Amino acid sequence: MFQNKKLKGVFLVALGATSYGMLATFVKLAYNEQFTTAEVTSSQFIYGIIGLLLLNLFQRIKNKNTAEKATQKDIFQLMLAGTSLGLTSVFYYLAVKYIPVSVGIVLLMQTVWMGVLVEWFLEKKAPSYQKISAVFVVLIGTFLAINIFEIDFNNSEINWGKGLLWGLLAAASFTTTMFTANRIALTITATQRSLYMLLGGGMIVLVFSIFTQNTPFNFEIFSKWGIVLALFGTIIPPMLLNAGFPNTGIGLGSIVASLELPVSVVMAAIFLNEKIVLLQWIGIFCILFAIVIMNYSMSKK
Repeated sequence: MFQNKKLKGVFLVALGATSYGMLATFVKLAYNEQFTTAEVTSSQFIYGIIGLLLLNLFQRIKNKNTAEKATQKDIFQLMLAGTSLGLTSVFYYLAVKYIPVSVGIVLLMQTVWMGVLVEWFLEKKAPSYQKISAVFVVLIGTFLAINIFEIDFNNSEINWGKGLLWGLLAAASFTTTMFTANRIALTITATQRSLYMLLGGGMIVLVFSIFTQNTPFNFEIFSKWGIVLALFGTIIPPMLLNAGFPNTGIGLGSIVASLELPVSVVMAAIFLNEKIVLLQWIGIFCILFAIVIMNYSMSKK
């Protein structure tokens, strides 16, 4: 089965997307144990940096130090790009603190239409009718997926204003991460690139933690949730996606990576008892369909 490179790539990308899909549920479970956003993000990035340092060391020994090393310019650019990675984690984790995970992941998927706008602005190339159609489908799917017709704005347990704001900011910063990460320092190994981006993101998380942690830091987060968050958020997914995308191509890879959305919703339903109605599932499949529309010609090629 794994003799087929494309099939192997699909398998790796699917596993990576599944890992990302589990992340928000673990964050919400940590919140239920009274851990703060600063504690959650700090533990994830610290363990993530340690893990990638060890992976880089292992690769250097395995390759007998023959792999191309990052220049000072590469390091600076990657760390700068990594700041958006840190912002994505902070914004996304703040979002799921105020709204259900099933809504938070839908907001994060707004990178579909945000990416089209950024591409239009930076490359001065008007989007195709195919992409415009996909954007409209995403917007319709989003309204359905967040169950907008039944939102109770008076529910004291959910802060829709803050949740929607942080969720959209997470999508915006994640869009920035995707555009910058795929354009800089492409000659060095994926583990080196991931490490330096994580270091840049770690600086953002450090500043955020310093200014928002009003209580004594609870170091139990490192033994309870830190390793899990690092594995499923900063170590396993980047490795699998970087290994899988070259075999699938961007079009097919993007379609497979959208598995993150249903996985996240299912995890929230199982472990957090979040109620997902039929209308929301229709909206979710609309978003998935839009991703297929946007990438169909590329995957077909």
